[in-house]
Amino acid sequence: MAVQETAKPKPNALSWLGVSLLVLVLDQLTKLWVLRSLPEFQPVTVIEGVWNWYRTYNTGAAFSLLGDAGGWQQYLFSGFAVAISAVLAWWLARTPRNDWRTALPFSLVIGGAIGNLLDRLQHGHVVDFIQWHWRGHYWPSFNVADSAIFVAAAILIATSLFQPRKA
Repeated sequence: MAVQETAKPKPNALSWLGVSLLVLVLDQLTKLWVLRSLPEFQPVTVIEGVWNWYRTYNTGAAFSLLGDAGGWQQYLFSGFAVAISAVLAWWLARTPRNDWRTALPFSLVIGGAIGNLLDRLQHGHVVDFIQWHWRGHYWPSFNVADSAIFVAAAILIATSLFQPRKA
């Protein structure tokens, strides 16, 4: 009688969800600090002329897209966060563990999306507090979750631009 050898499963990139968890924890801890320590809508200078802590709220998406839509957008953006996180986790399960060019940005997006989702569920808006400015020009305030999503996009763009082409 021959013994059948079972195929060993390839290690997938789900372990990269640890990065998602790290982003989520950092995001929520910083927002807790902001809610307990920073005054609303009053800049606290970190670096004069460049960087403030500025507690504000965003009911919309990036750059306050649909921020004044009346409330229904909370459900839309919450649904997007859940759907995107689920799809990226599914994709991580099919990605080789050592493929950091895919796994790292996906895990950063998941952590950021869930961080902002928790804000929407708990407060009805996202807490933002990092404000950059230069000579009277102000970038919209953002948070750790937004930063993780931005870094993920930058990694995806950079790796796609500088990745050697396959023949």
